[in-house]
Amino acid sequence: MRSPDGPTRIRTVLFDLDGTLADTAPDLAHALNQTLAGQGRAPLPFEQIRPVVSHGGTALLRLGFQIPADTPEFEGLRKQFLQTYRRHIGDRTRLFPGIDEVLAALQVQGLNWGVVTNKPRWLTEPLMAALGLSARAASIVSGDSTTNRKPHPEPMLHACREAGSEARHCLYVGDAERDIEAGRRAGMKTLVALFGYLGDDDHPETWQADGMVKQPLEILDWIKAHGNE
Repeated sequence: MRSPDGPTRIRTVLFDLDGTLADTAPDLAHALNQTLAGQGRAPLPFEQIRPVVSHGGTALLRLGFQIPADTPEFEGLRKQFLQTYRRHIGDRTRLFPGIDEVLAALQVQGLNWGVVTNKPRWLTEPLMAALGLSARAASIVSGDSTTNRKPHPEPMLHACREAGSEARHCLYVGDAERDIEAGRRAGMKTLVALFGYLGDDDHPETWQADGMVKQPLEILDWIKAHGNE
């Protein structure tokens, strides 16, 4: 649908980081299993860890230790987990196949791009640097860049300002329900990254996104078909 001011052309594409832009699960799984080993516990299979990665470190520790976050020992485990992850943050993490081509194509088309993640800045910045993306992004918004985190729209709108676009000219791509909620609340178009860390309990067809993509290059197809509506 066209706005009263004409077509709402997509000018900026924003990405979630874990499970959308980058496949961070191998390094996060390693950190979790190292933390488990330090407590004399058996490692978890990667297939069990992967769907939980987009929900953050707290969710991973709840999975591994089966204890709530308000348990007295939880904070110590969290610090150990995050320190281990930071030491190995770029060991096995890679861009999802096709993402680099998407970013290059956006640049050729005159669009810019950025990242909005709930990952704290002290982890986001070294990861983006390890991936060689820091200087290429028009905006990098971490979980502590603004007062509120996703699913609140504040970090999304902050990224819009940094990228020089209004929300209605932005597309947000993410693999979690809170990603789509945050984008919709900010007034952006949204796409579900089905190639990300979705679990059996996720039902993206109910998230009210503007579309779903099975692999990154389909983002370009969606922009071509719907980017001027």
